[in-house]
Amino acid sequence: MSKKLVLIAFVVSLGGFLFGFDAGIISGVMSYAGPEFDLTEGQVGWVVSSPSFAAMLAMLFSGRLSDIIGRKKILLIVAFLYAVSALFSAYAISYEMLYIARMIGGLAFGAALILAPMYIAEVSTPENRGKLVSIQQLNIVLGFFAAFLSNYFFNKYNTPESTFLNDENVWRWMLGVELIPALLYFFALFFVPRSPRWLYLKNKFEEAKKVLRAIHGEVKAEEEIVSIEHNINAEKNLSKVAIKDLLKRSLRFILVVGLVVGILQQITGINAVYFYATSIFKQTGIGTDASFSSGVLLSTITVIFTFVAMYLIDRTGRRPLLLIGTAGIALSLLLCAYGFKQAKYELTSEEINSFEFSDANKLQPYANQVFENDIDFKNAMKLALGNQIYSKNDGAILEAATSMNATLVLIGILGFIACFAFSLGPVMWVLLSELYPIKYRGLAIGVIAFINSFISSVVQLIFPWELSNLGNAMSFFLFGAIAFIGFFVLLKILPETKGKSLEQIENEFVRN
Repeated sequence: MSKKLVLIAFVVSLGGFLFGFDAGIISGVMSYAGPEFDLTEGQVGWVVSSPSFAAMLAMLFSGRLSDIIGRKKILLIVAFLYAVSALFSAYAISYEMLYIARMIGGLAFGAALILAPMYIAEVSTPENRGKLVSIQQLNIVLGFFAAFLSNYFFNKYNTPESTFLNDENVWRWMLGVELIPALLYFFALFFVPRSPRWLYLKNKFEEAKKVLRAIHGEVKAEEEIVSIEHNINAEKNLSKVAIKDLLKRSLRFILVVGLVVGILQQITGINAVYFYATSIFKQTGIGTDASFSSGVLLSTITVIFTFVAMYLIDRTGRRPLLLIGTAGIALSLLLCAYGFKQAKYELTSEEINSFEFSDANKLQPYANQVFENDIDFKNAMKLALGNQIYSKNDGAILEAATSMNATLVLIGILGFIACFAFSLGPVMWVLLSELYPIKYRGLAIGVIAFINSFISSVVQLIFPWELSNLGNAMSFFLFGAIAFIGFFVLLKILPETKGKSLEQIENEFVRN
């Protein structure tokens, strides 16, 4: 595997880094922006989830559009939209401006998340395709790590003594720093070649061969050329492809597999955990500062186990990683549910008097009252203080009141993240980039990614409502139960694609 190929894969998948950065940043941003704009739970959910709704449209059309004008051109537009989103988010003066700016970013990451693995699969060889497509997921988790680390330091230096940062502007800096990697991504894309398989479909044979030789060297390039040319005649006439074609009997099996994996990746709650990480850790009573630092730990675990996935995916295969990971996800989420179920909440008069925020004395009627669940406790606090004051000080209140085994929940969250990072996270995109014939690849991945993004956005949108109305324990129990069912579905239908060329996969799972 050439260094040039690795560099190309890394640059193309930098859109994943920006997606991870945006997703990780918002978990810290809402701790400040939510109270500043006095947002309701529904409005918080919409600010967080609105990019995913925009991404649905991008995912539905970008794959097909890239079949027509090329993967590289769409990726350049993606990088530009990321930069615009970062700038407008940082200067948002209202709730409406904030979510619109984030929806612009959603258009960008919706396109990037499907085009990067598609492009990488088309420049890779069977021996290293899994590892290279997984670079997309690596960039996503590196983005999460950078975001949580950035949030941690912004929160750390946002002190009463600071003349630079305060509660009113710190979240703007959190969002604005995304402009830097967005501009780097835009300029780096100019040094990436066009997809050789796409060039073949556009009858640009000489350019395609030149790209293959530059990436793989003469010997390996000739093998790829023979494989592509053997298959290319059956993959012409892209303009005749329509969504209804995906329902053909010959495509039915791989469509079902893609849909099951695509839905399962999001419906188990991964983006609820990532996008609301700071809020979730606050629920354990460890406090605001510890919640931000726990986010750094979470993203570190993600990076480590993504490397594990990259090491194993072309050795053990896609199926074992998905099955083991999904089983681990189910157990970890059920552990979180058990930990939250054991929690008790009580504030003493001394603790209430120690609070430094205004109107803290309004909590005195609840002094020494034991609450058996988080729903009743938080409702009582909001009733006494109002939503805005409670939201701004929930970390301190929960830290004082909560009695639970926070370590148990932390182990469950980190276990969930680790299992996701070596299974559903990277392997889904590898499978989608492999399963579909090139004639249908852009359309099929776009449709599945659209549904994937829809599930993601719904999970993000309703998660604040879930925590308030169902409670922490029931929310995580539902995610764990879904993962448990998903494991048995995958056990029955999931195929193995390890070590096979794209053309071999097509012959095995489509034409037969």
